[in-house]
This record gives sequence, C-alpha cells and structure tokens, in this order.
Amino acid sequence: MSRAADRLELVADPVRRTGRTLLAAGVEQSYVDVEDPLHLHFEYVRRIASAAQIAAPAGAPLDVLHLGGGALTLPRWLAATRPGSRQLVVERDREVVDLVARELPPLPPEVRVEVADARDAVTAAPPDGYDLVIADIYRAALMPRHVRSVEFAAEVARTLRPGGLYLVNVTDLPPLVGTRVQVATLRAVFGDVCVLGDRRMLRGRRYGNLVLAATHRPGGLPVGRLAVAALRDPVPGGLLHAAALDTFIAGAQPYTDAD
Repeated sequence: MSRAADRLELVADPVRRTGRTLLAAGVEQSYVDVEDPLHLHFEYVRRIASAAQIAAPAGAPLDVLHLGGGALTLPRWLAATRPGSRQLVVERDREVVDLVARELPPLPPEVRVEVADARDAVTAAPPDGYDLVIADIYRAALMPRHVRSVEFAAEVARTLRPGGLYLVNVTDLPPLVGTRVQVATLRAVFGDVCVLGDRRMLRGRRYGNLVLAATHRPGGLPVGRLAVAALRDPVPGGLLHAAALDTFIAGAQPYTDAD
C-alpha cells in the first residue's frame, strides 16, 4: 500500500450507489458497500470469505487476525456473519487507517485496528490465539519479502489453534512463479495446503489473484466443500490440491529469510 496520503482516495461506485472503492495511486485496493457488509465485490475476497465460512459451523464466533486492513471489507463481513467474533486488524499504513475511519461506517467494538508491521504483530502474538489468520499484505503490487518466507509462515502457524486456517491472497501473473514459490513455502510449514482461484488463473492464462489455504493437520482442509464453493462463485473457480498441487509447484523451492 502506498504511504503517500495524497495518493489514497475512496471513490463512489458509479453503478452501485452504496459502493466505495479504496484506491492507492489509482490502483484498486478494497471495495466496501457502506450499507451492506455482506456484499463482496472482488472475486478473491469472496473466495476468502467462502473458505472462512467453511472453516467453522455457520454463525459461530471466531478469533481472527487480519494481516493487512485496507477498507476493512472482511472484518465487516465477519462481524455481520459471525457476531461476537473477536478480530484484530493489523495495517501498517496510518494514512489508510485514518482515511477509512473518517469516511466509512464505524466498526463493531469487537474489531480492533492496530497500526503495525504484520511480521512484528505475528511475532508478538500469543501461541494458539486464533482460529483464522487472513493475509492480504501488499505494498503497491508486491508482497513484501519479510512476510512471504518460511520463517514468517512458521510464526503464523504458531498463532493458529489446532484446526485453525491460514488464508493468503496472492497477486500474480503468468507463469505464476510467485504463487508456486509461496505454495512450496507454506507446504514446508503446514500439513495441508490448497490453491483456489479462477480456472484461467490456475492455468496461468491471466493476471489476477489466487487464494492459498493452509492448516496444520495433513488432510485437514475440507477440499470437497472448498471446491464446490469455488465452482458456485459468480466467477466459477477451481482448486488445486494433493497430486495436482504437486504438479503445479514442480521445481519450486520454499522462500526463506536468507534468500
């Protein structure tokens, strides 16, 4: 996310009266409906939301850590769909936090926003503190090096409870080298990993977003339900897991702090 305040703005959606888009240097970062927190405009956000819904019984409150805040779309959605969920949002850009607080509806009291670096926040977090960790961490269009390593993934894993879920938004372009490395990195730490996304993305035919899901226990991901949810999205998607994921990441090596 750009740190230049004059490059940040919230603009009204010309089609949806209640929609607002957060732009950084003219690039879309987040979308919020100011009257309907259940409306999720971006495809990858819907995929994260569907995975979060499957992670626990419907309506059950969760303890959630959001790494990267933007316009707080998912914290608002989780507060509406799982009332009572305790959520901590970590956003490193004070200008983003101030703009969103000033121009968008207030957050429920169960949602706290902290201005901090994501890795510092994860390192300081208690063990087994969260049911769900969601990472959407970008500066401009790049995921910072210090939040895509094996060491960072291990810190995230430490904060997750048994059965907890780690969801990562990855922005990539063909031939999806960054995604393949990030999958290999998560596999070095977690027992089960899959990739969700538009089938054209999974085939390396377009630029866009993919969602990575990881959990501690081998075979712990509900891949059948995740695949059904991906297929039912307005932009039908697919899922790579097990042998298909082996083929997808063939030759990719985990990324470490030393690289």
